[in-house]
Amino acid sequence: MNLEKGNLLYRGKAKDVYQTDHQEQVIVKFRDDITAGDGEKKEVMGLKGYYNSLISAKLFKILEDAGIKTQYIDLPEPGCMLSHKLEMIPLEVITRNIAAGSLLKRFPFQEGQTFDPPIIQIDFKNDEYHDPMLNDDIIFALGLATSNDLDIIRRITLQINGVLKSFLESRGLIFPDFKIEYGRDCNGNIVLGDEISPDTCRFWDKETRDVLDKDLFRKGESGVIEAYQKVANIILDKEDKKKWSLDF
Repeated sequence: MNLEKGNLLYRGKAKDVYQTDHQEQVIVKFRDDITAGDGEKKEVMGLKGYYNSLISAKLFKILEDAGIKTQYIDLPEPGCMLSHKLEMIPLEVITRNIAAGSLLKRFPFQEGQTFDPPIIQIDFKNDEYHDPMLNDDIIFALGLATSNDLDIIRRITLQINGVLKSFLESRGLIFPDFKIEYGRDCNGNIVLGDEISPDTCRFWDKETRDVLDKDLFRKGESGVIEAYQKVANIILDKEDKKKWSLDF
């Protein structure tokens, strides 16, 4: 497949989005940049983008197989994902199955407390305002989404949580929480976009409770790339590893 990139459409903290020769398709390039704290803490870690692309592609395919529409089309090579072009909705949709991270700084939950049903938190994706938490009225007032849009987003998000939580638990991973983003496709449909990776999710080893995600970087601990590699090793099938000539 020809992966010749066109114009740069968007540059985020860890990914670039390029136009292709197909008007409704883009290439998402996963970079090795890693950030925390509103981008105040930054580093470049070799192979981070490589592993995030493999993990995201696998989890997107699992969701597609479950009937959930995503931006993902193909992963022609590690680090470069062919995707449907979306008009992104500036909302960060966070699903919390277990109390961890920033939630503990804002509310009197017990660390490790489980939520059944899970909590869905929606933040404003805007660095200038430091991604504040939103309620429905503020979302409507800002014109970010309609009541029907939010109903669709919450319904799909709970479906995603159920599918991924079941899959990851079957592979020996605990899924405390994750952040996802949505966009509108060329027909106006709300579709899952962005990525699903250790940059945007918490993954814990079920047996050891070891952290296998960006929390290691946030806390200044070592072994970040090794953790990402372990997640890829856990979730990728033999066929996936054979396709990319991987030997974990």
